[in-house]
Amino acid sequence: MTARMPALSLAAVPGRRAQTLELAQEIERRGFSGIYCPSFGDAVGLCLSIAHSTTEIEFGTSIQPIYLQHAVALATSASYLHEVSGGRFRLGVGVTHGPVISRLRVETGRPLADMREYVGVMRTAAESMGGLPPVVLATLRDRMLDLAVEVGDGAVWANAARSRMAHSLARVPEDRRPAGFFVGNMIPTVIDDDLEAARARNRATLQGYVALPNYRNYWIEAGYEAEMTAVQVALAAGDKAGVMAAMSDRWLDDCTLSGPAGRVREGIEGWFDAGVTTPIVVPSSTSGGQAKAFAELFAAFA
Repeated sequence: MTARMPALSLAAVPGRRAQTLELAQEIERRGFSGIYCPSFGDAVGLCLSIAHSTTEIEFGTSIQPIYLQHAVALATSASYLHEVSGGRFRLGVGVTHGPVISRLRVETGRPLADMREYVGVMRTAAESMGGLPPVVLATLRDRMLDLAVEVGDGAVWANAARSRMAHSLARVPEDRRPAGFFVGNMIPTVIDDDLEAARARNRATLQGYVALPNYRNYWIEAGYEAEMTAVQVALAAGDKAGVMAAMSDRWLDDCTLSGPAGRVREGIEGWFDAGVTTPIVVPSSTSGGQAKAFAELFAAFA
């Protein structure tokens, strides 16, 4: 098994929230390096429960969309979590995606300006509350990463290309890294001896992301212009099969982990070697839901 344990992504699935906390305790017992909660469901609420259900493991949001609540309200919750967890909590925040904003029916400004203002308001509000935990900005492209360096304590990607990380991390000053600048990436992961079945499951996971212009632009910058152009053509034609066909193995293996347990473990080592200090495995399964995916992951790291 890998000598360096990744963190895991954990969401509170409706109807299984109590079992989710048991799963968090199992993740801690098995020695994984962290638990990070995506925006699906109540990430902050789940983190509060994790704070009281575990004792040592680091955990956080990855991410909490800034448009869901006022900055002062989130600062209040984050400051509380920071204190009661003994400093184990990391607050990951992001602007989320266009379709989510449309569903929320909120008016937004420019993402960089909105994020800068939001973090500033949180920091000011928390001065009288005992301070904030480390603030980690959800990033993808260079300008948001630069903002994370300027106003945050770390950056977290989702579905990043491993081959692009050297470029991205070159923008983080060397003096910030020993100071604990958080570098995370959420990696869709499927463990199955059938490599093609595992890849197919990851393609299904990423088909919604390739429909987003900001992700396509990122992957073009990462060297996948042919794939993203083919995706855009297929999307315009309403050709779902064409979208899936455009997602090449080369691109998929750069952004996800698929296949037998040994191959996945080697891939995680590769992410560590690329400078990602906290790879966040997002498990799914070819033959079941969250419980099955975690069982397969635990077996791989037993």
